[in-house]
Amino acid sequence: MMMRAAVGLWVLSVVICANSVSLVNEANKEFSFRLYRKLAAHADSQGKNIFFSPFSVSTALAALSVGAQGQTHRQLFSGLGFKSSLTQTDVDQAFQTFLQMANNSSQEDASEGTAVFVDNRFKPKPKFLQTLKRSYFADGFNVDFSQATESADTINNYVTEKTNGKIDQLVENLDPNTVMYLISYIYYKGKWATPFDPELTEQDDFNVDKNTKVPVFMMNLEDHFYIYYDDKLKTTVLRLSFTSSYSMLLMLPDVMVTLENGICPNHVTEWLTTTIMKPRRYNVYIPKFSIKTSYNLNDVLSEMGMTDMFGVRANLRGISAKKRLAVSDVVHKATLDVDETGAKAAAATGIGIGLTAIRFPVPVLKFNRPFMVIIAESNTEKILFLGKIINPNI
Repeated sequence: MMMRAAVGLWVLSVVICANSVSLVNEANKEFSFRLYRKLAAHADSQGKNIFFSPFSVSTALAALSVGAQGQTHRQLFSGLGFKSSLTQTDVDQAFQTFLQMANNSSQEDASEGTAVFVDNRFKPKPKFLQTLKRSYFADGFNVDFSQATESADTINNYVTEKTNGKIDQLVENLDPNTVMYLISYIYYKGKWATPFDPELTEQDDFNVDKNTKVPVFMMNLEDHFYIYYDDKLKTTVLRLSFTSSYSMLLMLPDVMVTLENGICPNHVTEWLTTTIMKPRRYNVYIPKFSIKTSYNLNDVLSEMGMTDMFGVRANLRGISAKKRLAVSDVVHKATLDVDETGAKAAAATGIGIGLTAIRFPVPVLKFNRPFMVIIAESNTEKILFLGKIINPNI
């Protein structure tokens, strides 16, 4: 009888854990598009490419929430979209599952993780560091933040190594009052399941807007593709598979603002399944490009309700009860390279805490004007990267 009761309790705990993972995953997807819209609306983003890793940002903020209490903690959970039924333990276990799945998979060129850099004279609560190590697989380092240049170099060298050189200057101006720096990083290099032939790549025009054209190298492939036209979003969607469980979604809208305002996680779910995405033979043209983006997310996150952590009302007593701490900066950098063989994408988020038989005509799909891009894991629908390409040459 005792054995039967123990087994029943174990099964129940697995069901609860799986449900919390699902809830956090759904929240992460919703957060992706809320953060995208905030970035797109900002004056600094007007006329510029947008590209970031929502998963990197949410991982860093979830790790920070381990040390937050009171209103600061409630704002972080609300801003990240976590339902009130979720506890900090639920969230920690969910991210532990996400990171385990990402790093235990057979992806040869994928890595995700976190790290915490702590000043030699600052002693965070052991429980905070233990949770970061256990649930967020955080590497821990002691540094002397009074030596701002050397400390920045230490952080940047770590991020450079973890992102295979794609993010080389995450930290540029390090506040000497910093006592702790928390980062999350993500790197992905995918090979197309069907690569493009470099011999077919030719120079063509990309229409940035009605009055501006820029020359690009346009890759070309005629094959069977998963393509779908979404009537509500007035958008043509192309799904390109990598030789792994990851896919790239390219969205070419009739009107960009219609897509930006309407896109949601349900669309990603539809586009990653074969229910509505049917393979058809197409002649596809995609620009070959390499972009880099950089953001200070302080204002954007404040607008999303996460205000207290940046000022005197910050409650980070879960990190230290002896020192009054506040977040000085949340910085995020990302890169995306697309060529004939595949795509490389990387991002890092830093949180500084301071004080043929019959030949029919083949339809053509040409990405020669602004489009949106998503890199997602097909099984979990986890959104690794999200963005908008306005000018492939910038």
